[in-house]
Amino acid sequence: MKNKTFDVVGKRKIFYIVSLAVIILSFVFTAVFGMNVAIEFKGGTIITYSYDGTVDENAVAAAAQSATGQQCNATLGESLADGETTVALSFPSSEGLTADAQSELTETLQEQFASANLELYSSQDVDPSTGSGFFGKCIVAVIFSAVVMIIYIGFRFRRIGGWVAGCCAVVALVHDMCFVYACCLICRFDIDSNFMAVLLTILGYSINATIIIYDRIRENRRLYGTEKSLAELVNMSVTQSFGRSVHTTATTVIAMATICIVSLVAGVESILSFAFPLVIGLLAGVYSSNCIAPTLWTVWQGALDKKHAAKAAK
Repeated sequence: MKNKTFDVVGKRKIFYIVSLAVIILSFVFTAVFGMNVAIEFKGGTIITYSYDGTVDENAVAAAAQSATGQQCNATLGESLADGETTVALSFPSSEGLTADAQSELTETLQEQFASANLELYSSQDVDPSTGSGFFGKCIVAVIFSAVVMIIYIGFRFRRIGGWVAGCCAVVALVHDMCFVYACCLICRFDIDSNFMAVLLTILGYSINATIIIYDRIRENRRLYGTEKSLAELVNMSVTQSFGRSVHTTATTVIAMATICIVSLVAGVESILSFAFPLVIGLLAGVYSSNCIAPTLWTVWQGALDKKHAAKAAK
């Protein structure tokens, strides 16, 4: 009995529709609800207060927003230096808060939360130009990585149309990044350094899985030559590599999912905003490496082969 082969090429339109739907949904969600850009990219002011007992971070954020008239996010934490429990108030703004506004805010919060003994712990202003410069450098790093990948894959897999394979791999990477972006939008996570760290991490995981598929395609093409069509080669290669790809990713996903659960229980959003988008990115990477990149290569390389055959026939 022959082993069953996954017909990923035959179902490629379904994969493309699902992916396009998620990407379009993310753009619509951005247009309707906007995205939360963190202070390190947008600029603004971060004011940290120490307190005693317990405080409601949402109540503190609402009071601060009412007092300043600016959007405010509150995060509870603990200082590693002296063990003080703290509440950090973030005001994303291109202008930030003036010294007078900060003094008025402190007085207002101390009055409303007198039992918590709020005391100013630290204050930090983030220059918008510094944030935009950092964001620009992150984007340049991602673009540079994509270019290097195209060159590397183009050289390594030149026997199966290397530059085509490289471009398809980069398309799959952009696809994974869009899924991570959609996750951050829907979950209302900030677009911050965690977001950029997830993107760069996904670059490594996803491209590794894609290279494994390409390696199988190259080997199968060497073994079977023109005996099998491109679609048959891709279906066979994906089937042979699917188990390894899933098992490799599953170990990391299980670990990150555990971290997500612990972060939810402990209320540590800074870790959750990294771990959960990474889980989504890893799953999207398995999907794109097996269903997007190789099927795009089949369509593109098939069109080039037909074009070359037509020229040779003249």
